[in-house]
Amino acid sequence: MTKPTVLFDVSEGVALVTLHRPEVRNAFGGGMGEELSEVFEQCDADDDIRAVVVTGTPPAFCAGADLSAGGNTFRSRDTASFSAAALSKPPWQVRKLVVAAVNGHAIGLGFTLTLQCDIRIMAAEAKYGIVQVRRGVIGDGYSHWTLPRIVGQSNAAEILLTGRVFNGQEMRDLGVCRQVLPDSDVLPAALELARDVAINASPVSVAVSKRLLWESWDRSISEVERMETDLHHHLMALPDAREGVEAYLQHRQASWRGSPSEQFPTWPL
Repeated sequence: MTKPTVLFDVSEGVALVTLHRPEVRNAFGGGMGEELSEVFEQCDADDDIRAVVVTGTPPAFCAGADLSAGGNTFRSRDTASFSAAALSKPPWQVRKLVVAAVNGHAIGLGFTLTLQCDIRIMAAEAKYGIVQVRRGVIGDGYSHWTLPRIVGQSNAAEILLTGRVFNGQEMRDLGVCRQVLPDSDVLPAALELARDVAINASPVSVAVSKRLLWESWDRSISEVERMETDLHHHLMALPDAREGVEAYLQHRQASWRGSPSEQFPTWPL
């Protein structure tokens, strides 16, 4: 049997997705793109999953594209089937919080994958970079769309156009990540954050807010106002809008009943 390239586990409402090709520092290949897309589809559809953490089997998060083909790694491909997106289901389409626990080196596609997640916690000692301009190609995985929105045009240009490698503190200084920690502390911190959201945040509220957040850059101010209003009408009609306030006033944990798979509004609004 073919060894899995992605490990998947669910506990306490949190899905742990682990890139798993440790013999090549979790390089992106061997069917990883297909497996990862299938896992993200499952995370999106399963209401028992309320948050997702993506990490890598040590000693790396993801070393980028598998270079075992040598000079043919970036050979010309069939234009009808090749996509630089790498995933058919990117993390931003998952209607749950997705946290990247970047517990080791993340280079090239390994780094651009983290930019598709909602929040990044990164290892201080690791190396990061979108190095593709030094390999004769360019950044992939939507990086020319995600990165400027996360760090701004100038910082994105420094990362994408120089192709150089950065350390964890530089990533934080550039605004890429929420937190920089020792390697061994990255995953526990990400899981703690994900569990907090899984318990304390309304699943449907997270789902609709995330979708609007990722789309807001392409919307006008008036469109965002209209969409926020429409989404408030949708959410206020659901039981969790009452439950969230009553739980807060009664100093107890909310008992969420909302279902992102069944109560997500028709989109686009």
